Amino acid sequence: MSEYEEDIEDRDEDEYSLDPRVVEAILDAVEDGNAEAVDALMEPLHAADIADLLEQIGSGPRAALVQLWSKGIDGEILSELDEGIREEIIEALPHDVLTDAVRELDSDDVVDLIEDLEEPVQERILDALEDSDRAAVEQSLTYPEYSAGRLMQREVVTAPEHWTVGETIDYLRGAEELPDQFYHVILIDPRWHPTGYVTLGKLLSAKRAVALKDLAEDSFRTIDVMEEEGDVAYAFNQYHLISAPVVDEDERLVGVITIDDAMAVLDEEHEEDILRLAGVGEGSLSDSVVETTKQRLPWLAVNLVTAILASVVIAQFEGVIAQVVALAVLMPIVASMGGNAGTQALTVAVRSIATRDLTGANVWRVVRREVMVGLVNGLVFAAVMGAVGWFWFDSGLIGGVLAAAMVINLVVAGLAGIIVPVTLERVGVDPALASGAFVTTVTDVVGFFAFLGLAAMVLL
Repeated sequence: MSEYEEDIEDRDEDEYSLDPRVVEAILDAVEDGNAEAVDALMEPLHAADIADLLEQIGSGPRAALVQLWSKGIDGEILSELDEGIREEIIEALPHDVLTDAVRELDSDDVVDLIEDLEEPVQERILDALEDSDRAAVEQSLTYPEYSAGRLMQREVVTAPEHWTVGETIDYLRGAEELPDQFYHVILIDPRWHPTGYVTLGKLLSAKRAVALKDLAEDSFRTIDVMEEEGDVAYAFNQYHLISAPVVDEDERLVGVITIDDAMAVLDEEHEEDILRLAGVGEGSLSDSVVETTKQRLPWLAVNLVTAILASVVIAQFEGVIAQVVALAVLMPIVASMGGNAGTQALTVAVRSIATRDLTGANVWRVVRREVMVGLVNGLVFAAVMGAVGWFWFDSGLIGGVLAAAMVINLVVAGLAGIIVPVTLERVGVDPALASGAFVTTVTDVVGFFAFLGLAAMVLL
């Protein structure tokens, strides 16, 4: 990489991250109680950067900062905050500041803001809303937690399907309130059924006399209000949607979902899968020691059980290990290689299941591929470790046993890495949550059993 490219990379990283020097300066101003300095330092920061700042500092400085900053927390900052500290910030805000903050949010952002909060805090936010906005939010909260009804916003821009471009533009110009962001004008029939939509680009570029239905997009599709949000995000990603109307059981329009909310769901699901694969739940850096411990302890307990199971297998060959001490040195290599190979196949499988690329139609082709990959890798590392075992312990038999066990375990690892998550998904268990423990158990048990079993047969 050239010096110019390194400068560009460093500049880009600095441009899109919170400057540690700014954080330090803000903390110094907070410690000194200097409200003017706090205001000056906070003014140029984006809402996302302010949320990052609040998440990075401790609870004491955080409360002091909220009290000193004259501009105060607005709705955009609240929506950017991590759930772990959002409730703490809300409770620290004066009533008038909270009222102004939540009233500037769209209904979907208010729902996202309060759905995980305690009931008293929820009521405080609902009380800050105007009656019509409160009714819309309460209606959204009646839908299942991870449904399109929770994800949608109630603010929708509609036009009768028989209108022209000119009529629509005149209506939009005269409207008292419009959503802060919208991408389509949704066409509706007299029964409030959505029949199509028109992008703002086409609306602005067409002649006034052109009928809206002549500009309708081919990508138009509706989302059922009870649809799971994961399926909604998949539809947006699969069909390149910008927004989609949400309909109730009678096919009447009740809201709209926009691409930013759908992509946020997609990001959350990817993050959740990564955390679950590591067995750390859905924690964040702002969680307390007790909360983090509760999330991690159960899966550490599961790993302990699998480790004991592997130790039981080793105990069956205690006499073999006592007679050939070299086995104790080499057997972790077989299990470790199997575990890594299984994790590789497992990660690919879980990701493919999440994106729906791995289905019943291609699962056996993928299984065969992973088995062949395991076989080839096993043969390569068998040659390497067989030679290492031979020269290390001056025994061709030990090298041969190590090589054979390596091939067996890497083939089994590839097979388990696909079969385990697919099976769990078929029986309704989240493969990201439970696959790791099962695959590790398989590779450890098979690795130790193959290596020590072959050693017992060949060396004794």
